Amino acid sequence: MSEGKSGQSGGLRLLLEEPFYQPVGNELGVFMAAWSKRLPVMLKGPTGCGKTRFLEHMAWRLKRPLVTVACHEDLTSSDLVGRYLIEGDETVWQDGPLTKAVREGAICYLDEVVEARTDTTVVIHPLTDHRRHLPIEKLGIELTAHPDFMLVISYNPGYQTVLKDLKPSTKQRFVGLNFGYPPAELETRIIVRETGLDEARAQALVAAAGKARNLKDQGLQEVTSTRALVYAGNLMGSGLNALESCEVAIVNPQTDDPELAEALMEIFRAFFPEKG
Repeated sequence: MSEGKSGQSGGLRLLLEEPFYQPVGNELGVFMAAWSKRLPVMLKGPTGCGKTRFLEHMAWRLKRPLVTVACHEDLTSSDLVGRYLIEGDETVWQDGPLTKAVREGAICYLDEVVEARTDTTVVIHPLTDHRRHLPIEKLGIELTAHPDFMLVISYNPGYQTVLKDLKPSTKQRFVGLNFGYPPAELETRIIVRETGLDEARAQALVAAAGKARNLKDQGLQEVTSTRALVYAGNLMGSGLNALESCEVAIVNPQTDDPELAEALMEIFRAFFPEKG
């Protein structure tokens, strides 16, 4: 997808040009209302449906710097808050991305927060209620958040398990926005805008994706995402034939099962019979 230009300073990213985002419902209005009261926001939805692009668009709209943390199972609270580092003969404190955002009034985005350990995510709790404090135990202080600080998290509910989910006590601290794949007309508009592909081929891609998404209950962990369609459209726009573009951008990343892959390819062959 095309990205707006940005300036970066100390891990804070300021979007200088508008990142394209196609609204589907009233998500912009809800986010702006949450921002006006500095309420934390939770973005829920499948991979590649536009959660990150939406937040980049809102950061640009609000003219606030953005700090993004890609969460993973090895992420510790020190990775978020900060730690002492040895520099020469000195021990120097270095703020983590969450602390930088709290100090500078940035939007801190914890992407796929469900991947982080539970003992790591609890560090955000004091920032999500009336206190808006970040305890930094190693410094022995409680840092009060800048008035413009905002916390946003995202996760994919499709990957929830008994062992990997957000605690209810964490979820209930956030305003929740549900994301899904956009209706065909809007998704076509996104493909055209993001790739420069002609409308006929963009419509064919979206229609094929609609059929392919029906295979969700037949063994696919994830269905064809809008992001994957954009990748396929970009490859087609570069001169690669349509079927090969769909195979390498959509089918191969989605499944290793030969039968499922062939079932997906049959769908795309039906919409791109010219093989080019």
